[in-house]
Amino acid sequence: MPIVGGLDIHRKQLTFDYLDTVTGEVRRGQIAPADRAHLRAWLARFAGRDDVAFALEGCTGWRYVAEELAAAGVTAHVAEPADTAFARGRKRHAKTDKTDSRHLRVLLEQGRLPQCWIPPAQILECRALLEAYHDLRREHTAWIERIHAVFFHQGAPRLGEGALRTDRGLAALREAAAVHLSPAGQLQVATALDMLAAIDARMDTLRGQLLHAARHLAGARALQAQLYGVGPLAGLAMIIPLFAPSRWRRPGRTVAAYAGNAGYADPQSAQTTVSDSGLLSDWAQTQTRPQRPVDPNDSGRTQAPWGPADYS
Repeated sequence: MPIVGGLDIHRKQLTFDYLDTVTGEVRRGQIAPADRAHLRAWLARFAGRDDVAFALEGCTGWRYVAEELAAAGVTAHVAEPADTAFARGRKRHAKTDKTDSRHLRVLLEQGRLPQCWIPPAQILECRALLEAYHDLRREHTAWIERIHAVFFHQGAPRLGEGALRTDRGLAALREAAAVHLSPAGQLQVATALDMLAAIDARMDTLRGQLLHAARHLAGARALQAQLYGVGPLAGLAMIIPLFAPSRWRRPGRTVAAYAGNAGYADPQSAQTTVSDSGLLSDWAQTQTRPQRPVDPNDSGRTQAPWGPADYS
C-alpha cells in the first residue's frame, strides 16, 4: 500500500499518523471532535484512491471509524488491543496518542499487526441487540433483588417465589409493603416496581427483534432444531460470535473449545478427535471445506444449512 497509517481513537479526538511510502512523507495530526461528520470530511483527501490502508485498535468507537474508512474506499485493519500493546515491548517513553497512532502504523507497515475480524453489518446489529438485552436482564434481576433486600432489611415476611410474576402476586406485594415497610421502604419498592415495568416493556421490544433475526439466520435455526433446550435467543447468542469461522486456522478445534468440548486421544488412531456432541465444530468444518456428496447412510449432522443470514 502506498499509504499506510494508524488511527488512535478517543472520545474527544482521533489522532492520525500516516506514511506515503512513495515519497517518504509522514503526516500527523488530530481530528476533533471525534464523530462521523468530521472523520468523513478528513477522509475526503483520499477520494479516488484505492491504495490507502489504516490500522485502528478494536476499542470503543472502532465500528464507526471502520465504517467511514470503508465508505471512503480506505482499507480498515482492526487491531486486537492486548496483542497490539504486547507488540510494543517494554515501555521506554511515555505512552501518548501520537505514539499509539505511530505504533499502529508501523505494525501495519511491517505486516505485524494482530488483526481482528470485522463482522458484516447485520452481525454487528445482532450483537448490539444481544448486548442490550443482556444488560436489561441483569438490571431486571438487580431490581428484583433490591425488593427482596428491602423486605428482609425491615423484617417483613419473606416474599414467595412467584411474587413478581403475576398480577395477583404484585398486588399482594404492594399490600405487604404498605403493612410491613416504612415510608422510605415503600418508596423503594414502588420505584423498583416502576423500573421493572419499564424494563419489561423495553425487553419485549428487543426480544421481538432478536426473534426476527434468529428466524432469518440459518445457524440459529439449526442449533434450535438439533440441540435440546436451545431456543431462538440462545441459538442466536451461540452462533453470532462464531459467524464466518473460515477466519480461523483450525476452525473445528477452535469452535469445539468455544463450545466446551474438550478433545480426547483416540487409542485406535492415536489422533485427537472431538466428542460426538461437537455440533458446532462440525458446522465450522463445513464452512471451510467443500460440501461432500450426500451419503444416505450419513447422520446428516454436517449437512445442516448453517450458512450466513438469509434476509430475503
